[in-house]
Parts: sequence; C-alpha cells; structure tokens
Amino acid sequence: MALASLKMVTLDSSDVRRDVAFWAEVLGWDVAHTEEEYGMLTSPDGLALGFGLVEGYEAPGWPNSNGSKQFHLDLAVDDLDGAAERVVALGGTLPQDQPGETWRVVLDPSGHPFCLTRAASWA
Repeated sequence: MALASLKMVTLDSSDVRRDVAFWAEVLGWDVAHTEEEYGMLTSPDGLALGFGLVEGYEAPGWPNSNGSKQFHLDLAVDDLDGAAERVVALGGTLPQDQPGETWRVVLDPSGHPFCLTRAASWA
C-alpha cells in the first residue's frame, strides 16, 4: 500500500499569470486559479500543476553541467518538431544545444527545461 499519492507538482515562477497561460495551452488543462503570487491548472483526471511566485527567481539554465536543475517534465507528443514549434509560439524557447534526435529540450517562459518526447516511444 502506498504511503501517499501525488496530486500536484508546483513550479517556481517569475510571472505566475504568464506561466499559467503558457502551460494551460501546452497541456490543454483547465485554469483552476490564478493570481499574482499563485496559480494552478487541473487535468481531466485530477492531477494539478501549480505555480508559485519567487522573488528574484533565476532559471536553472540549459545545458546544466553543475546539477542545479532538480527535475524536469517529460511530455509525450505525436509530432516532435511541430510540438516544439507550437511551444515556441506560445512563449517557450528551443535551446540550440539538444541532446538527441528522439526528444527536444524546451524551456518554459520562466526558464524551466522540459522535454518533448515521441509518444510512440512510451508504448
């Protein structure tokens, strides 16, 4: 029996409203709450993604050779290049330094790295 169940992941943010809007479009999730200091998205199956304002927030950077990036999200997509282009159109960034051909590292507007991966690879 599990001790706990994961309900939400919260990301530090330099601009909560911007990040809520970005991730709502990327994931297609509902905006449950948004204000200057905190925001939350919810998925159809009850998961949540939160955003908390951190004064003086500094993005972890990519590439990250010193290990200050603590975690990242992996998102499955059908069209890798098309999804990367859409993320950039929504305000994300596609760094020049990419580690492979089967995924794309992209940065959200606050600089959090996340990966777009081929959905077929997860089957």
